[in-house]
Amino acid sequence: NTYGIPVYQEQIMRIAQDLAGFSLGEADILRKAIGKKIESLLMEQKEKFINGIVENKIPKEVGQEIWNWIEPFARYSFNKSHAACYAIIAYENAYLKAHYPVEYMSALLTSEKSDLDKISIFIDECAKMKIEVLPPHINESFANFSVVPNENKIRFGLSAIKNVGYALVEKIIEERKENSFYKSIADFLERTDPKVINKKTMESLIKAGVFDDLEERNKLLSNLEKIISWSRENQKQKDSGQTGLFDMFSGTSSTPEIILDNANPATSAEKLEWEKELLGLYISGHPLEKYKNFLEQRTLRIKKINEDLTRENTRTNSLDRPLCQGDMVSIGAIIVETKKILTKKGEVMMFIKVQDLSDKIEVIIFPSLYNQVPEIFAENKILFITGRVDVKDGSPKVIASEAEELIKN
Repeated sequence: NTYGIPVYQEQIMRIAQDLAGFSLGEADILRKAIGKKIESLLMEQKEKFINGIVENKIPKEVGQEIWNWIEPFARYSFNKSHAACYAIIAYENAYLKAHYPVEYMSALLTSEKSDLDKISIFIDECAKMKIEVLPPHINESFANFSVVPNENKIRFGLSAIKNVGYALVEKIIEERKENSFYKSIADFLERTDPKVINKKTMESLIKAGVFDDLEERNKLLSNLEKIISWSRENQKQKDSGQTGLFDMFSGTSSTPEIILDNANPATSAEKLEWEKELLGLYISGHPLEKYKNFLEQRTLRIKKINEDLTRENTRTNSLDRPLCQGDMVSIGAIIVETKKILTKKGEVMMFIKVQDLSDKIEVIIFPSLYNQVPEIFAENKILFITGRVDVKDGSPKVIASEAEELIKN
């Protein structure tokens, strides 16, 4: 059924049965030995296979040739049931992505919501598909990623925000479903039990932009103490059964507004930093956008480095030849993660993960460079880095020889 070409592990097992007299159990041991690369077990199976070939009156040289052909193939061959399952899943995914792109990407983001690297890849894919991914919103977000009705957009879920518990998210959504949208910060606090929302949680919701349609972000942060105090005092009045004079006659209860002090609006850089802090990645923009033209002229995209060094390359005479290990490159990127260690000599060296507008890569900072400018190797710093590309543990790296901070406008 594969036109004489062995494709599946089961076919390797069948060859061992028919040509070398293996039982089904012995053939499975052979499959395991080759697939798992268990050297001692592999040698045992080889000897048994060749002997079985000879006993079946097949020339030993033919048996040896078949073994030499089977061994490397079986290391990457699939079993038939898995191959069929993955093929069906691939077809189903392709169909859903083609015919229900927004719903599909929303479900995909939700399924991998705890893996920030995959979320970043999927959001990039959304951008290519012209699907906008919006920050979390108090009146539109659900717990997970969701489709914005009648629009080519996906909304971040409230449960993705750090320091915001799932129990609170459920209560926020349940209250909104029962009594409509939240109209103001006071209305939100009036309808939310202060026992389930503390200062840290409220700060995280504000910084993530959840209340942007109700009030400016920095204004809320500057008045955070006042907001929390108002919430507690309001709850005390509820618990004591006190009502306003006019509420008694009207039979309704009105929510008094919170008088907030003015504050300077949050800058775009601050908003992006808060998104990175609380959502794990940039949503509404990227700190490097303002440097895009400069970086295109002066640096190499990280994506090219990763693509070139993760496949087998040979040098060519082309001007656009693939990068090879040892080549010097210059990149412009923002630091998204840092790790500091001490060498055997007690000197500081660092492993930093950096990101440009295309991809991420790890950069190794040796003590000689770190000691020159230690203050620039911190999260959210934007650096211009020159170094040599290498592959360690199967992953591309940049071993930095020079680094300087890009001056922010």
